[in-house]
Amino acid sequence: MKKLSLLLLLLISTASFSQTQLKSFDELMTALKAGKNVKAVIYYAKCKLFSDGIEETEVPNAIGGMSFNTYEYFDTSVFKGKRPSFVTTSETVLINHRFYGYVNNYVKLRVNIDNSIEITAQYLKNRKFSSKYKVVMDETFKGAINDGTNEAGIYLYAE
Repeated sequence: MKKLSLLLLLLISTASFSQTQLKSFDELMTALKAGKNVKAVIYYAKCKLFSDGIEETEVPNAIGGMSFNTYEYFDTSVFKGKRPSFVTTSETVLINHRFYGYVNNYVKLRVNIDNSIEITAQYLKNRKFSSKYKVVMDETFKGAINDGTNEAGIYLYAE
């Protein structure tokens, strides 16, 4: 009886923490509309890096992740058909960088209806005696949703 109870507990706890990979914009929107927790895992080396609008030849071999805690969806009709539909989310966290010291690490994801994703990453430094920030690092990464068959570096998961 103890073994059966332990097995049931294990199955229930595993089921409650299971994740499903989202392989398209449509799957992402279905998960968000259903109120599911969505997370992104980003393999930056599998994306294109742009600094000051110029594509860099070297991309850092770094991995990042974030949740879609707050997001907004914009249908193409919002822009009178001049821009495709997309969903966007962002997050800012305070970090201690070895060169810049304490900075706000701002990351924004824009997931487009064609499964492409643009990532904005900035380090924002507080200016002394001011409420304004100085941008000390500004990078844009371009990639796509990994659909299980491509080599894209951005994985989306729903819980």
